[in-house]
Amino acid sequence: MTTHTEPSLDALAQLLPVFKALANPVRLQVLQWLRDPERHFPVEEAIADPYEAGVCVSHIQAKTGLAQSTVSAYMASLERAGLVRSTRIGKWTHYRRDEERIARLVDVLGRSL
Repeated sequence: MTTHTEPSLDALAQLLPVFKALANPVRLQVLQWLRDPERHFPVEEAIADPYEAGVCVSHIQAKTGLAQSTVSAYMASLERAGLVRSTRIGKWTHYRRDEERIARLVDVLGRSL
């Protein structure tokens, strides 16, 4: 007989900001683009490795066609949810996916539903 450990209430509470962040289709799309940044963003214009440092917010803004302030707010939401990490390089902020955190969240989600 196999027993399944159900996630704690605290673990489930971690999912709420994730669901809120992913409820916006643009934020969900950006997270998908960041999965393969070389395919979706102009690598030749990058000042850092898109996998190590992430993608510059200006490139994300250009691809979405949204105002810089909107993109910054969207990325802050994804960061608060633990889906991306930011790195400052000079005056620019770069974002990359937090694959470890995403894997843990997927595990919690899989055990809770």
